[in-house]
Amino acid sequence: MKQLENIFSKTKTKSKQSCPNPKTPIIIDKRENQSLIKANLIERKANIQEEILQIGDYLINETIIERKTFKDFTASLTDKRLFSQIQEMKKYRTSYLILEGFDFTYKSRLHPNAIRGAILSSAKLIPIIYTEDENDTTKFLIQIAKRQEKTLQNFSLRKTKSKQTLEEQKQFILEGFPEIGPTAAQNLLIEFKFLKKIFNATEKELEKILTQNQLHKFSFLLNE
Repeated sequence: MKQLENIFSKTKTKSKQSCPNPKTPIIIDKRENQSLIKANLIERKANIQEEILQIGDYLINETIIERKTFKDFTASLTDKRLFSQIQEMKKYRTSYLILEGFDFTYKSRLHPNAIRGAILSSAKLIPIIYTEDENDTTKFLIQIAKRQEKTLQNFSLRKTKSKQTLEEQKQFILEGFPEIGPTAAQNLLIEFKFLKKIFNATEKELEKILTQNQLHKFSFLLNE
């Protein structure tokens, strides 16, 4: 039986590890407020921000993370949202699907083999992380934030003052738009080549490259 903590004891308990990367913001979808993860991140002194994310539950730089409990996962299979969500997430440089507290004894109308098949299909499209509970998920988010500053593959041109090529100047301009990081900027230039074509593109053309959240903010700024 797990021993209960004596709150009246004078012995100090070990404090939870603070976020090793307080400068790296972990953006939380406002609809995730009901989970304990936000409270856990605050307790660990993580740098958190809240926004309405069109896709995913957490955004760390250009890494999007979707968190699903067993109930969430089976529900997204039933209403056929799962794979469309994954396709949207793949527009980001890095994406993860967190499966939290999976328990196949949970009652579901879906056959266990159908659920296992969906997990295998998902794993072919996106990396999957299994976590025990909300506390474990919090630890993974902190680890992802920790690695972001060390292993960013694409270099943001807004962090350098060195002389830039024409293509780098175009990327620099695009990175000035909200939510447009180096990966999205480069993908736009690969697709359209010229800034004029990007700025004149329809939303239908842009949504091939940008997520709904990126597209909304990009279009809003262009038209204001």
